[in-house]
Amino acid sequence: MSEGMTLSMDLWRAHRPGDDTVVQRCTGPTLDVGCGPGRMAHAVALAGVPALGIDISRRAVAEARARGAAALHRDLFGDLPAAGRWHHVLLLDGNVGIAADPVSLLRRCRDSMRPDGTVILEIEAPGITIERTSLRLVIDGRVTRRFPWARVGIDAVADLATAAGLEIDHTWSRHNRWFATLRRRA
Repeated sequence: MSEGMTLSMDLWRAHRPGDDTVVQRCTGPTLDVGCGPGRMAHAVALAGVPALGIDISRRAVAEARARGAAALHRDLFGDLPAAGRWHHVLLLDGNVGIAADPVSLLRRCRDSMRPDGTVILEIEAPGITIERTSLRLVIDGRVTRRFPWARVGIDAVADLATAAGLEIDHTWSRHNRWFATLRRRA
């Protein structure tokens, strides 16, 4: 396990090149897991698709709501609205690393989506498999406590998907960002 990372929430406040490639794949109700300040939940909703962000940070949820996104203070592993009915579940900005247990996280996402739904991931570039670490966030100058995290590269996605009862449907890269769409295994 590495010594950990520290990232600023500012990274996720403004539109990022490549976000549009995710928004255009969201064709039905979308759950944005670890929505942070609501950038993607808001973008999906602006495209005319129902979207809900969830985050364990009350500050992030308040910021998401202030920008006009629907967002709830929730833990993905707790009770979720419309569980089993989401068309798409988003794990962007490396959120597949939440809790440093990508397989459990992907299983929970699988269980949250409808049978023909998708999980849309943003992962690390080729050359990285899985690196368990910790993360601290800087939110408006304040640094959070460390929490378990994992960095997951595109090279590890197929094995993680299989372990979670999913399979890769599609991968793509835009603006030096890497993405994958997963579906339930046939």
